[in-house]
Amino acid sequence: MRVLLVEDTVGLGEAVRDQIADDGHAVDWMQTLAFAEASVRTTAYDLVLLDLMLPDGHGFDFLRTLRATGITTPVIILTARDQVSDRIEGLNAGADDYLVKPFDLSELSARVAAVARRYRGNPSPIIQVGDLVIDLGDHRISRNGQPVELTAREWALFEGFIQRPGMLLSRSQLEDRLYAFGAEIESNTIEVYVSRLRKKLGRDAIVTVRGMGYRLETHGH
Repeated sequence: MRVLLVEDTVGLGEAVRDQIADDGHAVDWMQTLAFAEASVRTTAYDLVLLDLMLPDGHGFDFLRTLRATGITTPVIILTARDQVSDRIEGLNAGADDYLVKPFDLSELSARVAAVARRYRGNPSPIIQVGDLVIDLGDHRISRNGQPVELTAREWALFEGFIQRPGMLLSRSQLEDRLYAFGAEIESNTIEVYVSRLRKKLGRDAIVTVRGMGYRLETHGH
């Protein structure tokens, strides 16, 4: 996924960024609401991790603006404010989940995965695509009953195909899943990762549409 992290505390921001990146997601980390607002105007995010007390305003205002402009991207609030009234206000403003600091980073990973599944319409973490059985919660795949091991980057790319089975994904859409702002992208990176996925998942698992992109084959292969 492409994740926007809005957090001004450097130590926590680094820890959350590294955790989410280790889970295979691309993370853009912004430390002010102004930068966050500019980011959502130019980039389509799959998830926002939002602190409330920012140097230039309150996270609730940012959240309300998102929802008022029709942006339905899921939002998880990260805050030190643990009053029930605060949590209620956040949920009423359009938040999807709430984590009170300090929190365990593994719990954050689990909540990110759970929110993403709900928005994809897959509340169950187990799905089947062709001869692949995929556990979205544990990032596990089996092919014809045999386990398949993917790296974090391979999983991040494959997850893009899982979210849109049978649909054509362009190179730029796939690059967005792997890279945050400012990252240097090798010209053949997507081809390399698609080739690795084919070796592990089957030669016909991912179809190339010449000059346009790639799609996940949803039938048996």
